[in-house]
Amino acid sequence: MPAVSLAPAGPFSLAAGIRFLEGFTPARYRHAADGILRLAFPADDTASVVAATVRQEAGADGGTGTVRAEFTVHPGNPAQAVASGPAAYEAVRAQLARILSLDVDGTGFPALATDPVAAGLMAELPGLRPVCFHSPYEAAVWAVIGNRIRRTQAAAVKAHIARRYGHPVHVAGQTLHAFPTPAALRAVTHVPGLTDIKIQRLHALAEAALDGQLDAARLRALPADYALADLRAIPGIGPFSAELVLIRGAGHPDVFPRHEPRVHRAVATAYGLGLPAAGDVARLAGIADRWKPYRSWVAFLLRVRAEETRSPHPPSGWPGRRPGGQRARSTCSTAS
Repeated sequence: MPAVSLAPAGPFSLAAGIRFLEGFTPARYRHAADGILRLAFPADDTASVVAATVRQEAGADGGTGTVRAEFTVHPGNPAQAVASGPAAYEAVRAQLARILSLDVDGTGFPALATDPVAAGLMAELPGLRPVCFHSPYEAAVWAVIGNRIRRTQAAAVKAHIARRYGHPVHVAGQTLHAFPTPAALRAVTHVPGLTDIKIQRLHALAEAALDGQLDAARLRALPADYALADLRAIPGIGPFSAELVLIRGAGHPDVFPRHEPRVHRAVATAYGLGLPAAGDVARLAGIADRWKPYRSWVAFLLRVRAEETRSPHPPSGWPGRRPGGQRARSTCSTAS
């Protein structure tokens, strides 16, 4: 089985990422107690499916351990051959690194601790980096499915599509269903719980992915404003969804989401501004400039902490979760 190694530059904890996925509704992730992250997803080439097991080795002298992934590549269409060799394996490595935000040099991230809010987030959520959707394609699919319905309902619909039309793979003793490749999704004509217009928009996303419009490297290479405008040209992708696709699909590390009210409330709360300030996006964006070049990362941590504080049942073992089920008080609040 092919394997690749990823050496994190800066703090990183795979265990923290797994805990996040346990509570992240779109993932519907069921964690085994063996410390292995199991993944199944359409590859960036839009034609094949990857099954991977990801582990993090113990770091020497308490340092950050290397991440090792073993994977297999399956044809999305049984009639197609699977690419192999160094170039194909490097493409899988790059996608895995992006999913875990290991394609970003995080050595400068601890320097943001001069900001008390950022320092508190790092202390509460040590080593947690954004865990991204498998691709901009899957992030866009989630945005379309989840529009105007509950997240739990959207997650059930997405899982149904994966089971019905996706590729089943065996990953370290478990059977997972990868979401359908764009070509397979384009052939889907009916999904319980989805309107005809959403089906049409999913087809448009499939076409966009096949045309390269949802290529992660391309989106990351564009200035953020241009990338967001390009994404908004896809049917069903509005301002909020475009930010989701760029930040959590393509893994852009330095974009402040201007259309995410939950992040805005989290920023206003963390900096002691009062909830009315959550509507002043320009002011919040100015605060977020302190986080460059990791604005996406800090916004992600703020959102995670806010969700953990709000939820009565965060994932077991989550930082900030005290024995006996009580949540620890935040240490992030400070005046602006």
